[in-house]
Amino acid sequence: MNMSVKFPEHSKSSYLSPEQIEAFGQEIETIRREVMDHLGEADALYIYKIRNFVRYSEIASRGMLMFGGWIPPVWLLGTGLLGVSKIVENMELGHNVMHGQFDWLNDPSLNGANYDWDTIATGDDWKHTHNYVHHTYTNIVGKDHDVGYGLLRVSEQQKWEPRFLLNIPMAAQLMLFFEWYVGVQNLHLEDTLVYKTRSWKQVWLDSAKLRKKVVRQVGKDYVFFPLIAGPNAIPVFMGNAVANVIRNLWSSAVIFNGHFTEDAETFEEDHTATETRAQWYLRQIRGSSNFSGAEWLHILSGNLSHQIEHHLFPDMPANRYAEVAPKVKALCQAYGVHYNEANFTQQFWSVWVRLAKCSLPNEMSAKVTGRWQKIKQRLLGGYT
Repeated sequence: MNMSVKFPEHSKSSYLSPEQIEAFGQEIETIRREVMDHLGEADALYIYKIRNFVRYSEIASRGMLMFGGWIPPVWLLGTGLLGVSKIVENMELGHNVMHGQFDWLNDPSLNGANYDWDTIATGDDWKHTHNYVHHTYTNIVGKDHDVGYGLLRVSEQQKWEPRFLLNIPMAAQLMLFFEWYVGVQNLHLEDTLVYKTRSWKQVWLDSAKLRKKVVRQVGKDYVFFPLIAGPNAIPVFMGNAVANVIRNLWSSAVIFNGHFTEDAETFEEDHTATETRAQWYLRQIRGSSNFSGAEWLHILSGNLSHQIEHHLFPDMPANRYAEVAPKVKALCQAYGVHYNEANFTQQFWSVWVRLAKCSLPNEMSAKVTGRWQKIKQRLLGGYT
């Protein structure tokens, strides 16, 4: 579209002309090309190191549960390590490999088309809802199903419904059962349960691949490993269940921090059909959030702590995001584009504030927010 862009009032970004947007996009592309033209041994060693950690940590943790699961400290250590193994497999290995970040290695085991991760969602379903839909229509209400997953209201542009009064408790249980919600996401169950526009028969037909994956995952964690553990079956069963919850809570927190903070913008369809690559880059930045932290935090998040960079460069090996983030941030500052970054706790708190606001109709939410601001001003005024 050949038009200037004026950001909405709540945006912290500045007005940009069409020429500025295209120049901005060219500089983003330069940052991308500098990395993608120099992928090599260090990147290969990194992903093989991550894969080895996943393999050996799973072996060690399952061994502890199987042979020492009745001993409380051993059970805690084994369960915690299995939870970490599942987190790293999902976030830093599976997510990134299925984005095609390591296809250039020509290793079939690390090819995005072949890899299927240790979670309920099938690789094919996830690559459709995430790689294609989410990364193409990022934060566009009505196009990107990740805007609330059909369960939550996370944008004022979403039509308010009474069910959204339960935004907070629904978000909490979404986190608890996150792998299951991601697994069924492609089925759009809200169309059947809430809007009655789709039959259960159609859902059953569309869920054939998912049902096979569910049998495999449930059979592995809750039947096969407990059975071969013999007398340690119960500790193994419980350890697997708790490890999956650990993974669910962490991975959902990372996703929430990257997409649902107060400063992460959502968009209407408008002119997205004629959106240029530069405008797409700009939308990715405006709709994403980063969180800062130590190196272990970046690895456990699959480097989605650099969500802005991931949305800009989804096929770039994620271990490179820390390298390009300062360049992207400096470029945003030069063009007056808001770069949404804070520590993990600040971003996570911001998510729940947004969920609380969006649980109410827009007018009511504005009134409540206005009153709260006045109360804060009075409270702060008492200390000046």
